[in-house]
Amino acid sequence: MFPMFNIGRSYGNWDEDHIGYLYCYNLSMNKKDFSKWTQQKKDIHNDKERPFFHEREIWFAQLGENIGFEQDGRGKNFLRPLIVFKKFNKEVFLAIPLTTNQKTGKFYFNFTFIGEEVSTAILSQIRLVDAKRLVYKTGSISPDDFVVLKEKFKQLIA
Repeated sequence: MFPMFNIGRSYGNWDEDHIGYLYCYNLSMNKKDFSKWTQQKKDIHNDKERPFFHEREIWFAQLGENIGFEQDGRGKNFLRPLIVFKKFNKEVFLAIPLTTNQKTGKFYFNFTFIGEEVSTAILSQIRLVDAKRLVYKTGSISPDDFVVLKEKFKQLIA
């Protein structure tokens, strides 16, 4: 029934039926409705102007509804904060999505940019973003933190 499980095998306190249930439950939890995002994506592409932006700035951007474990935007406008990591031109840049969930390890960089609230840059989710997705600027990462962020990213890809 579930090819990734050996039939009749014991999984500690979990039997095959429980494991199968969890597998099906997990699949149903990962279902996404892309229809709302698809229309917004068309509007962004066809009608939105690109704002002026710089490296180190933190923006809320319409990242949308994405595949698998890629970072999604939230709310009706599918917004997510991100750092403008590397500006290539006035149209596109490398962005690092942010979360307020503090995480540690080589894939994350924690910093403070508004008051005492800690944000975490999710280095493993770096992506190319068109400036049309930018909605509003919320601040900037400090120059010192930006240097550390760049070093941490270099270590990650080395």
